[in-house]
Amino acid sequence: MKAILSIILFTALTNIAMAQNLIEVASFGQNQPIGVTVAPKTNRLFVSFPHTEPYLYGLTEIVKGKRVPFPNTEWNKIDTAKTETHFVNVQDLFADFQNNLWVLDSAPGGGAAVIGDSKKKEGQFKLLKISLDDNKVQRIYTFDDLPKDKSALNDMVIDNSRQLAYLSDPGLHAIVVLDLQTGKSRVVLQDDKSTVVEPGLMLHLDGKDVVDNDGKPFVSNVNGIALTSDARWFYFRAINQTKLYRIATEYLANVTLSDADLSSKVELVAETGICHGMIADNKGNVYLSNSPEQAIQYVTPDRKVHTLVKDSRLIWPDSFGIGNDGYLYLSASQMHRLPKYNNGQNKVEYPFKIFKVKLPK
Repeated sequence: MKAILSIILFTALTNIAMAQNLIEVASFGQNQPIGVTVAPKTNRLFVSFPHTEPYLYGLTEIVKGKRVPFPNTEWNKIDTAKTETHFVNVQDLFADFQNNLWVLDSAPGGGAAVIGDSKKKEGQFKLLKISLDDNKVQRIYTFDDLPKDKSALNDMVIDNSRQLAYLSDPGLHAIVVLDLQTGKSRVVLQDDKSTVVEPGLMLHLDGKDVVDNDGKPFVSNVNGIALTSDARWFYFRAINQTKLYRIATEYLANVTLSDADLSSKVELVAETGICHGMIADNKGNVYLSNSPEQAIQYVTPDRKVHTLVKDSRLIWPDSFGIGNDGYLYLSASQMHRLPKYNNGQNKVEYPFKIFKVKLPK
């Protein structure tokens, strides 16, 4: 009996210690944070917010815990007549080692949207490259060769060594490879077993299935992605899936390979459970959210799964950034607590927050 009590006490103390590792960085009232990234050179922290009410800014830099519109106030004003020079719905962020901030502005059409409802049949998409040397927009990609009524671009990473961007597209059930020189896109691994949901797998959070007010379960095909710092490996997975996959970027970059060829190159890395966002550090560790357990896990290069932190404040941890200060930064979007998934009742615990946790040694 004493041995059992000792185990229980040890487990409880361990969980408390792990919970203490989570540090609040900033809070945003009723504005829901989505994208998070940290500039590797300068440790500048950026956070994005969807175009939902109450709307303040789509893209911000966090300075001393406060939001500053980025790259300026004008870009953050909603202007439906000038969407080419204004944000529509900032989804994801990626800061590269060349001191650029990449911004995915993605507003999928109604039928393709994973989160939210759109009355527009066709979505609006653009990818911005912003230099952090002068905070100026360098180039804008508009994905003119994607089907705007079916696409739902969600997350992206940048491979500067090959001048490519890799994006998850849960609407197309595929990976999109964007040539940063020509602006042309390729859709790969569409409907592959690695990019689609596991049939019948439901998100079960807060003691119940995540189902919207129309009785439709939350479902997302390929969503979270990560790129190792040497750009050798691209990791990806669906939310409604328990498996983490990867493929060598040399294959994604090879335009002569068919989807069947690419599928044969996909590797199963590990069983990780339900996951939303992902990121890789310079040691080759891949960090993943685990909403059911309110935890952040990481998979080491030897494919073993570890727990970095557990904390009750990790409510749908969604997006990650890694600073040069040795911390992992992350958002807690509380997506499943929105009125849409609770018969109109708002169960969000305000304020929304950004956290950080020390990386493993």
